[in-house]
Amino acid sequence: MESFNHLLLTLDGFLGSAFWFPWVLLGVGFFFTLYLGFPQIRYFGHAIKIVRGKYDKPGDPGDTSHFQALSTALSGTVGTGNIGGVGLAIFLGGPAALFWMWVTAFLGMTTKFVEVTLSHKYRVKAADGYYAGGPMYYMERRLNMKWLAVLFAIATVISSFGTGSLPQVNNIAQAMHDTFGLNKALTGGVLAILLGLVIIGGITRIAKVTSTIVPVMAVLYIVGALAVIIYNYQNIIPSFEAIFRDAFNGTAAAGGFLGATFAYAFNRGVNRGLFSNEAGQGSAPIAHASARADEPVSEGMVSLLEPFIDTIIICTLTGLVILSSGVWTEKHMNRFERADLLVVDGTYSDAKAEDVQTLFSYLSGGDSEVKPFNGHLVVADGRALNEEEFTVINARSVAEDVEYRVGEDEFSGVLTVVDGEFVNPDIEIWGNSLVHSVALTNIAFKRGFLGDYGSLIVTLGILLFAFSTAIAWSYYGDRSMIYLFGPRAVMPYRLVYVVAFFWAAIEDTTVIWNLSAVTIVIMTLPNLFGISILAREMKGTVKDYWKDPSHK
Repeated sequence: MESFNHLLLTLDGFLGSAFWFPWVLLGVGFFFTLYLGFPQIRYFGHAIKIVRGKYDKPGDPGDTSHFQALSTALSGTVGTGNIGGVGLAIFLGGPAALFWMWVTAFLGMTTKFVEVTLSHKYRVKAADGYYAGGPMYYMERRLNMKWLAVLFAIATVISSFGTGSLPQVNNIAQAMHDTFGLNKALTGGVLAILLGLVIIGGITRIAKVTSTIVPVMAVLYIVGALAVIIYNYQNIIPSFEAIFRDAFNGTAAAGGFLGATFAYAFNRGVNRGLFSNEAGQGSAPIAHASARADEPVSEGMVSLLEPFIDTIIICTLTGLVILSSGVWTEKHMNRFERADLLVVDGTYSDAKAEDVQTLFSYLSGGDSEVKPFNGHLVVADGRALNEEEFTVINARSVAEDVEYRVGEDEFSGVLTVVDGEFVNPDIEIWGNSLVHSVALTNIAFKRGFLGDYGSLIVTLGILLFAFSTAIAWSYYGDRSMIYLFGPRAVMPYRLVYVVAFFWAAIEDTTVIWNLSAVTIVIMTLPNLFGISILAREMKGTVKDYWKDPSHK
């Protein structure tokens, strides 16, 4: 399994984490933004009217309303990426990462408009009586590329587990355990039963549930975020200044934060932006294919609202909570995850400018004199006696007040470190360091009017966001299974999906996350390729839409 995980990380290095991928993603969005004349601005108001039902006609083909289709697609995109993903992006790239998430969302509004319009245009009524659509249908029916459609559908099924199910419930179970002390298996079991009751009912039940959950969770989260931002009102303007100031220069070291280059902020911002709003990935068109509409363009316009709501509103609120509260540069007591932990030779301090530059170069892959530590730590009552020989780096920061434990007990003895990594598997390392992802957002939400109760907003947000994401992605998976194997494959898929959902509540899903990172790109690249080929057809379809006087 470890070898497979390394293989996935290597593939991701050539795909989603490679320097070229953000440029391709933004490039397609930039092209269509210019080619179609900034539809994300010109059609924004019209899209809102469509969602409100102004242009609905009796007898329009489809299974759900525009609002229900939008809610289902939003439930698939608004998830842990909006809570933990923003925390990870700022942790890695500083405030500038939020700027590049905005750029990704703005251009992604057009990308989503295009992919949903084309996919809706070539949707079909499946053998189970419900509409089915998505990039695989225009790839086969319009591009005559069956092989590409099959590749996309397979990647979607895998991503339904890797993006929509397993990591989501893992985060829920962890949050419920940390906040309320609930057993992870109990959380997983209850949610798995609820998930099964929802998804077995198909798209009509999914649409009803998501159209209820999405507004509730959005209002809850926005209120909680504003309670922190307004409380720290004096830091709002400085936060925006940092976002724009660092966008093209990178972020200098501050507090425990060792700094970030422009390239790192750009890559992390775009990468997290895609994970958050999925513009270009091809997942949302599957949900929008169910909408009652006789004009593909109208549903495409509805979809351009998604990146705006998901990233420009919700992710911005999360980012401002983190930045205005100041927690992103502070060190916090936490248990160190092995993936974030490194021991280096010699003593370094982030209070010394020279050491900061040296460590930053090392962590950024540049030339540096820093070397991984090889040797032994002599520990008594949880503290290392030979601390002058090494420095513990956790979460890209110099760790302080480091303690070594075995369960609840302080460790005494000798620990072996090889190439900067602890050999002893049972040792827990605690200390003060930077934190990231959900943990960072959770701390930030405590720095407002609600105090420690602010963390409840994060916990409930994760519960609702992540659960609704799992619901939506089950639908993406079962429509892909219908495309690949027919209606008979849907029920077995749903059963496996529910069982895996329970399993992931108590197991490590690191490999699944990494598998998902690869399959997301396998979904995205064929979709971007396909819609680019159909650019002229897209422009003609939009032109025909506006010829109808009833649309004006």
